[in-house]
Amino acid sequence: MASKEADFSERDLSGFKYLDRLLPMLARLHDFGCARDRAGNRQLHFDQYCLLVLLALFNPVVRSLRAIQQASTLRKVQKRLGCPRTSLGALSEAVDVFDPARLVAIIGELLEEVSRTRSIGRDTVSQVLTAVDGSVVRTLANLAEAAYLTDKNGHTHCGWRFHTHFEIDRGVPVRMDVTTAYNGGKTEEKQQLRRHLQADRCYVMDRRFAEYALWNDIVRAQSSYVCRIRDNSNLSDLVEERPLSPMAQQAGVIGDAVFRLGYQGSRPDHPVRVVQVRTTPHKKTGGRKGGTAGPASDGILRIATNLLDAPAEVIADIYRHRWTIELFFRFFKHVLGCRHLISHDPVGIQIQAYCAIIACLLIHLWTGGRPTLRSYEMICFYLSGWADLDELTAHLEKLVNVKKTN
Repeated sequence: MASKEADFSERDLSGFKYLDRLLPMLARLHDFGCARDRAGNRQLHFDQYCLLVLLALFNPVVRSLRAIQQASTLRKVQKRLGCPRTSLGALSEAVDVFDPARLVAIIGELLEEVSRTRSIGRDTVSQVLTAVDGSVVRTLANLAEAAYLTDKNGHTHCGWRFHTHFEIDRGVPVRMDVTTAYNGGKTEEKQQLRRHLQADRCYVMDRRFAEYALWNDIVRAQSSYVCRIRDNSNLSDLVEERPLSPMAQQAGVIGDAVFRLGYQGSRPDHPVRVVQVRTTPHKKTGGRKGGTAGPASDGILRIATNLLDAPAEVIADIYRHRWTIELFFRFFKHVLGCRHLISHDPVGIQIQAYCAIIACLLIHLWTGGRPTLRSYEMICFYLSGWADLDELTAHLEKLVNVKKTN
């Protein structure tokens, strides 16, 4: 039996300052989803639902639909967010009447205000560096329960996968698509990326995206890629060996060449360059509860790319920054609390994902750039009521001064 949630009051909630910026934007969504309400008695509107979800993201004390419902009964919440007291039934019905795609335009407006802080290969790679990956949020306590939770096709699953596009240039997420946790068929990460390719981007990927057909699609979309390939990749068909500059060698690059990959009928339709970088070798180790912590490494990163003119050390640096998306996933789950899903409906989860992007953008704008781990902690202290606003402001001003001196 689930434990009873602790009650909370208005003094436990903070962070309303962040939400003030959003009110005019979200107000445009007020009437969406009201077409079926012929009687004109709808109390919970789309903008109000989003504000309640954002309230949960900005306050660790609110971590469930029932907690959101309780928060809606507080006078301070009703006054500041313009949200009426709502019921669990109204919150549950929201996923049937509201369209998460309406939030995309608001995300776009906020993105326009986020300046690029990029310093990686700025003179040689003009495209937007975009790390892509997926992360799974588990929703059930054990597999026995998973047998009773099925999707509309009757397939069982025990979690959801968040397919994410993260701009390295600005340090913010720009897209999250939610599917079941199963990584195959239409929900496979490569297929999800293929569906949402854009022009003028450089996609930075790990070896799960090492597929020649996908690389061809990226190039046809007028973009480029930097993708790690497997240690056992066949690099015997050499086309061109390139000399290594002192800067490349200093960056750990031990090889730079163009290869003919694959075999007749299944190979890239463009020249592929492979940059090899020395790293720390490790063996495959067991993960938690008998799982795996990832494949082994022989001590060499093999990075494939169609960027033929960029220096080898720049390619290595671009791939090194792929880990920024892993840091975002940690922030997404542990700081914003998205390990706890407000809804188990795909539409409700997609709305929560878009609201999480909005929350990240607001924090980024308020801090004036990508915050450090200490800044994340200070924001959490402030949102939890342990730090005052002036203390958080002083910390952020100190952070800005440190960046200027560096």
